[in-house]
Amino acid sequence: MVKPTPPTLRERNRYIVLELASGRELERDDVVKSVWNTILRLLGEWGSGETGFYLMDWDKKANRGIVRVNHKSAGKIRAALILIGDVNKTPVRPRIHGISGTLKKARTRWMNPDFLMNKQQ
Repeated sequence: MVKPTPPTLRERNRYIVLELASGRELERDDVVKSVWNTILRLLGEWGSGETGFYLMDWDKKANRGIVRVNHKSAGKIRAALILIGDVNKTPVRPRIHGISGTLKKARTRWMNPDFLMNKQQ
């Protein structure tokens, strides 16, 4: 039986809530390809491999999702996400709603549309 990794040796994650303003619904696979291409252009192959990038959730009606990254590369990924210009030849305007240390807080705080409406008022 394999012994589990102790919490002190596990990689710490950050969760970035990303919205891509566009005129149409964007597919998850197209968003992942576009984000990876932007990360590769900015950080190169070595740097992009160290980020631990993964698109966790994607709500295609709202064009909003949660990106999981390594805590050391959260700033680099945030810069790369802002540089996204188009997804599958559809122009987009990226907006980062926030960064959280837990997935639960990211989902309840920024993926909930009621919270966003109260925040903007």
